[in-house]
Amino acid sequence: MTKTENKRKREARRFQIDFHTHILPRELPNFKEKFGYGGGWVTFDHDQSKVKQAGNCRMMKDGEFFREIEPNCWDLEARLRDMEQDGIDVQVLCTVPVMFAYWAIPRDTLEVAQELNNDIARSCAKYPRKFIGLGTLPMNDVNFAVQELKRCKNELKFPGVQIGSHINERNLDDEYFDPLWKTAAEIGAVIFIHPWDMQLGGRHKKHWLPWLVGMPYETCHAVVCILLGGVLDRFPKLKICFAHGAGSFPFTVGRIEHGYNCRPDLCATQAKNGPKYYLGKFHCDSIVHDTHALKFLTDVMGKEKVVMGTDYPFPLGEVTGSAEGVSPGGHVREATFLNENEKVAILATNALELLGLNEEDYLPEDLQEESQNKKS
Repeated sequence: MTKTENKRKREARRFQIDFHTHILPRELPNFKEKFGYGGGWVTFDHDQSKVKQAGNCRMMKDGEFFREIEPNCWDLEARLRDMEQDGIDVQVLCTVPVMFAYWAIPRDTLEVAQELNNDIARSCAKYPRKFIGLGTLPMNDVNFAVQELKRCKNELKFPGVQIGSHINERNLDDEYFDPLWKTAAEIGAVIFIHPWDMQLGGRHKKHWLPWLVGMPYETCHAVVCILLGGVLDRFPKLKICFAHGAGSFPFTVGRIEHGYNCRPDLCATQAKNGPKYYLGKFHCDSIVHDTHALKFLTDVMGKEKVVMGTDYPFPLGEVTGSAEGVSPGGHVREATFLNENEKVAILATNALELLGLNEEDYLPEDLQEESQNKKS
């Protein structure tokens, strides 16, 4: 047993919802053959003679090797074992951004989204107290996106969807997307915004820069577009959550606010207020990898607007085994600047409130009696 596991066993038992996890189907159709063109279609090669570690599979893009992934990317039983080990009671499931396929013909992107969403729905139906689904949308066609959002919410019973930080050459404040924001606000669907499509070549080839620097930039870019683009002015009931602690936005909001005030001709052309006005009107997850960063994040965003997430099952997330001492939700549980009620909120209840879900539908049996005692 590792030091991290020993420490976790000594900690007080708390209800924990991991808002940010990724999942893939075990198999996918060969979309390149089906649609008749390439560009980045993903398939999975389970030939065990080709993998570095037994049980893994090779993720392929247009037939070329992309990366090797472990069974917990698709195997629900493997996920449940990891959740048990980590003390995670519920996972919110969404696809991996490489699956977005925004570059494809929109009707084909819709079909891929439906395939992925149906797979997540089956996972949630199999373990309804363990998994909550977020769908993916064909964002390259707003009408298809609205159609699939309604299906996700009404038919698949997902409380929301995950989308990318930009859609090809369109930023998220483009009025092209207003029908989607309008629908999401009306039906109460959460929009989880995840960075993707970072610049990979040139100066960004070394040091894993697209993931270490590019992702925080992409997320900040999306936040600023939403705020300065007036999206929350036009749709004040829209429920948005940004991945990775809202990227670099919390640390740069002062600079952005100053730009809004000193150059209104450039920065105040659409939004009715500066960016600080909107703090407390949207959420982010807790994935910042550092206790001091988490304190700053909760100070800026508000403790009630942060939801615990890990980016499971990928090593850049706060995932057990990714590095020494890493524990899912560990920075939240160990934070001396949070009281018990604030920890409980970030670890679970903030997510339930954002998603519009009831605690009793997900609370594990060993915590139900304690919850009833607190209420009585």
